[in-house]
Amino acid sequence: MKIAVVGGGIIGLSTAWQLLRRGAGVTLYERDRAGASTGDVAAGMLAPYAEVGFEELNLMKLGQLSLERYPQFLEELREDAGFVPELDTCGTLLVGVDRDDAQQVRRLYDFRKQLDMRIEMISSAEAREREPLLSPRVVTAAWLADDGQIDNRKLLSALLQAFRNRGGQLREQTPVDELVHRSDRVEGVRAGGKTHPCDAVVIAAGCWSDRIAGLPATAQPMIRPLKGQILTLKQTTDCEPVCMIRSPRVYLVPKSDGTIRLGATSEEKGYDTTPTAGGVKELLEDGWELVPSIYDLPLEEVRTGLRPAGRDHAPSIGYAGVEGLYYATGHYRHGILYAPVTAFSLADEIIENRPHGQLKEFSPLRFKKQ
Repeated sequence: MKIAVVGGGIIGLSTAWQLLRRGAGVTLYERDRAGASTGDVAAGMLAPYAEVGFEELNLMKLGQLSLERYPQFLEELREDAGFVPELDTCGTLLVGVDRDDAQQVRRLYDFRKQLDMRIEMISSAEAREREPLLSPRVVTAAWLADDGQIDNRKLLSALLQAFRNRGGQLREQTPVDELVHRSDRVEGVRAGGKTHPCDAVVIAAGCWSDRIAGLPATAQPMIRPLKGQILTLKQTTDCEPVCMIRSPRVYLVPKSDGTIRLGATSEEKGYDTTPTAGGVKELLEDGWELVPSIYDLPLEEVRTGLRPAGRDHAPSIGYAGVEGLYYATGHYRHGILYAPVTAFSLADEIIENRPHGQLKEFSPLRFKKQ
């Protein structure tokens, strides 16, 4: 079976690699450079419990399912790549620095307790025992022990190596211009001025997913970009956080390479990826409120990425209404977290014709026009 995967980010690479493991022949088309998309800019948080919103129970369950599958995902990846990043179950410290924050943290705590999550409301003193770098201004805190993180850049490198080791064909700097299909089934893709026949196509092109000509009008993914700016700070002996820290406005994620990711803004700026002074200022001020010692840290990097946001901020995973066409897009802020469940479920559906029942509500057909 010949499959074209469109998009070489975390979702496209994960899916393409899993399809190769199931015996398919896979060609991956990437408009830029594989592994250099939004997943490279992310902080690598695996935090379905800290990030779940009040109307996002389905997304929390999806994140929980994917986090549970991460050990298997990494074990298989080690077989094919020879190396993998560590799955760090460091937990999340959710904190607030004023009355408004305290009310918000309490609401988030109460909501999670109703869902029987493992969360603990702790005093500011107890929070500083867990994380001595916290500011004296922190007045409230909650502890979520089950959240984790991973080195997303090392993960992307491992996926790219595994894809190559499994015999995948990589075509970088090759945007797909058009899906080639008859009324009832996919026949291939058009890229680089040529038509490339295949049996199935997976659209995993992030916020560019709905810019490909020829997608069926009955199930357009309708993805828009949301700009996010993120900073990388270099840790020193005076500032080495031990867990993930987040407030209602910002998060700090210490990485095993001796850096801290500080993010992230959320801006409706179209496809603009220009870093701005205002975005950097807000992140640094909000981060400094939580951990004052970041003030003297070297600023290593300012990056921007474009999150692929669907109409309902939920991903579209699975059959897209034309035989041989599948979507794996719209993962918004959670591409790193959702990578295992997306890749495993799509491989099951495409190779074994076995759709994953728990992903039914994320079907691209939920937007189907009547």
